[in-house]
Amino acid sequence: MSIFRLLAAISISLWLAALSGCATTTTGGAVGANRSQFMLISSEQLEQTAAQGYTKMKAEATEKGALNQDSKMLQRVQAIARRIEPQTGVFRRDAPGWKWEVNIIGSDQLNAFCMPGGKIMFYSGLINRLRLTDEEIAVVMGHEIAHALREHSREQVSQAIAAQAAMGVGSAMLGLGQNATQLANIGYEALIATHFSRTDEAEADRIGLELTARAGYNPRAGITLWQKMMSASGGAQPPEFLSSHPADSTRVQQIESLLPVVMPLYQAARR
Repeated sequence: MSIFRLLAAISISLWLAALSGCATTTTGGAVGANRSQFMLISSEQLEQTAAQGYTKMKAEATEKGALNQDSKMLQRVQAIARRIEPQTGVFRRDAPGWKWEVNIIGSDQLNAFCMPGGKIMFYSGLINRLRLTDEEIAVVMGHEIAHALREHSREQVSQAIAAQAAMGVGSAMLGLGQNATQLANIGYEALIATHFSRTDEAEADRIGLELTARAGYNPRAGITLWQKMMSASGGAQPPEFLSSHPADSTRVQQIESLLPVVMPLYQAARR
């Protein structure tokens, strides 16, 4: 079997999958984030899996005595979430009705995330080590919620399914065994499927900044947040072209470029 026929088979399988899977999960908002996305599984499937994973994570943190140790910090983060959650309706009507939940894990990690369906987790180290203000917490939360609104995880899983299907077609046509396909799958997951792309991160920054502003938090805090992140990294961050994430300096530039769009939203919310 020639390499050209193999590539043709892979291309056809991806093309057929794309025909049935193109959609957009959000409207554009003021910042304009509504590109067409590649989806092969339902939101309900992924949200159910995410809820199960979130429950397991909480249980494990509880066993270690690490869940919601600081009641004041928890109340603070939950109060910020309550202001942001209603603003998600700007991007998708169903989001304000999600089963939102916010918890904190006691850990030195500089991390936070929002799972599909609105399951938010902050790590105390992010707040304590960077001494985040409420506005900076809002920027982080808006960014993570934006990943859930845009269903970036669902998009990645769909891409992985399509790639694995294509590799299955290719290995069958070449007469390779199952082990070869599994090896290819592992490589794909390690390099692609476990990281948000730079496009995803840029979208989350844009949408998150608008959510922050609409909730009445100053979006200029995005600049100080990423300055703190750059300081915390100590210059150890790899060059942007080697990372799936935009460089912190790039994020600051994007925030600055969006301020003329989102500052009026913040001022309106404050009034």
